[in-house]
Amino acid sequence: MTKNVFGITGWKNSGKTTLTERLVTELTRRGWSVSTVKHAHHAFDIDQEGTDSFRHRAAGATEVAIVSGVRWALMHELRDAAEPDLASILERMSPCDLVLVEGYKRESHRKIEVRRLDARNTAPLAPNDPNIVAIAADHPADGGGLPVFDLNEVGAIADFVETTTGLARS
Repeated sequence: MTKNVFGITGWKNSGKTTLTERLVTELTRRGWSVSTVKHAHHAFDIDQEGTDSFRHRAAGATEVAIVSGVRWALMHELRDAAEPDLASILERMSPCDLVLVEGYKRESHRKIEVRRLDARNTAPLAPNDPNIVAIAADHPADGGGLPVFDLNEVGAIADFVETTTGLARS
């Protein structure tokens, strides 16, 4: 992977999205350009039935770009092709200082594991994933030698991300 990538991983309802959102806010406030990749384990649609772009896809288009003066989006239909791996997605993204990746538990980029007592599963991921480099939890947690952050200490977690990825300014 050629881009500066850092992941946020954890079980369903562990707080991954909230931490990702808060890190984007903090890191962009610090002046970094940040992009995100979110992995979904279910079908999703960012388009709405009845729109022109939806109709283009429904007619069979593999890719549909929708563009305005405010934003643009490119939708790609897999049409029975395999889901692309993270590296393929990162190659398509524009240059930025950092890509935060939410999900992709099994990929080999550096990650922080998010743990919440109310998560669907509370089994630690770090013991079986050498790419997990820190823990963020809403409760006292054994990091097994890894740094452990309070889930609400976003500034400290952002400092760690900057240092770990080499973004930290001297």
